[in-house]
Amino acid sequence: MTSAQDIRPRQDELAAQAQYFSTSPNASFHSPSSHGSALTRTIPLPNAKHLKPFATEDIKVLLLENVNQTGRDILSQQGYQVEFLKSSLPEDQLIEKIRDVHVIGIRSKTKLSARVLKEAKNLIVIGCFCIGTNQVDLQYAADHGIAVFNSPFSNSRSVAELVIAEIIVLARQLGDRSNEMHAGTWNKVSNGCWEIRGKTLGIIGYGHIGAQLSVLAESMGLSVIFYDVVNLMALGSARQVDSMEAFLSEADFVSCHVPELPETKGMIGAKQFEQMKKGSYLINASRGTVVDIPALIDAMRSGKIAGAALDVYPNEPAGNGDYFNSELNSWGADLRSLKNLILSPHIGGSTEEAQSAIGVEVAQALTRYVNEGTTLGAVNLPEVALRSLTMDEPDHARVIYIHQNIPGVLRKVNEIIGDHNVDKQMTDSRGDVAYLMADISNVNTTQIKDLYTSLESLPSRIQTRILY
Repeated sequence: MTSAQDIRPRQDELAAQAQYFSTSPNASFHSPSSHGSALTRTIPLPNAKHLKPFATEDIKVLLLENVNQTGRDILSQQGYQVEFLKSSLPEDQLIEKIRDVHVIGIRSKTKLSARVLKEAKNLIVIGCFCIGTNQVDLQYAADHGIAVFNSPFSNSRSVAELVIAEIIVLARQLGDRSNEMHAGTWNKVSNGCWEIRGKTLGIIGYGHIGAQLSVLAESMGLSVIFYDVVNLMALGSARQVDSMEAFLSEADFVSCHVPELPETKGMIGAKQFEQMKKGSYLINASRGTVVDIPALIDAMRSGKIAGAALDVYPNEPAGNGDYFNSELNSWGADLRSLKNLILSPHIGGSTEEAQSAIGVEVAQALTRYVNEGTTLGAVNLPEVALRSLTMDEPDHARVIYIHQNIPGVLRKVNEIIGDHNVDKQMTDSRGDVAYLMADISNVNTTQIKDLYTSLESLPSRIQTRILY
């Protein structure tokens, strides 16, 4: 029995950037507008035509890092050739694997640098089965017509719940008590242990995770304040604080939920720890570069910070094993020696529910791009969509032309496709890259071949695809 399909436009599929933050250069991290986008998800038609690429062999897909079964199933059901690996690959092996694939799916460990991507001659799309896309050279991908999709919202609840759990564990020193009991020591104490009711949680970055955390925290009796570079409407009784210094001086618990950007690197360091309350707590489940770890170690040793929880680190192992040591991060031994410190291996979104949802969201975005050319939700290309072609339109083809955003291109493209009936057309640009999609009717395979050859010969061409 198949589940009912939600045909309402989903705002979570309209992400306009790599994560869930502003496109303004002065707005480094915040939640998107609640008013949605002018673009909405195209409603699937019951008799939609299954398009196939012209001048391309069977679609080959490479999935790394144990992508969830839900995503693998969706891609396999499309008839693609899917190769699945549980781990990431060293760069040289990755280069060998990526040379003939059209689609690659990764999580956070695989690095798709320019060196890797330039070897991927057939690659048309990348799926990041996670929130972040900083492991991909987005500009190189865009410049070469490779779309990148991610799942910016699917694990928001999982991360928010983990932070709530860590707040309670830190307030009760539960980690230390558990370790003592495992070592055979009974140490029943109440000194320095607190209820969280009536305390103040400060959230840095009031995006989807921050907002979910805000609601959960208030339901447990915490007061919530947040700091963000953009003025945002608070949920519940939460309150925005204008300056970081005022924010830090008021919060009992500080939780970081920002992306990895130049503006956020080391944003919590010695100065910020000095501004925090004595006996306050820090939680970082965002990106490892946000917190200056040596400064945190000093602040905890001095007693300024009563406890901390870290789920992310500046350098993280590429796989599971005994790798979280001082060779990876020079301060590793000092960090592990601290009391009331929760260390977890980047598991904020590692729940069955989150990984299943991510698998579905990204795999569906990949199949829509491969089969229909739809770029809604792409983090590095303009967002363009046309309604699906149907089985009642057998002699139609969809032209996709990714090109340099320079004057005169549309005139030349329309001279090529203008000899045919253009049923619908849409184009948009993003920086130096533009994306054109047009449906034309009454064409045969010979004419499609001529169209493809003519478009490929244009000097503005980045990538040409024709689906029919």
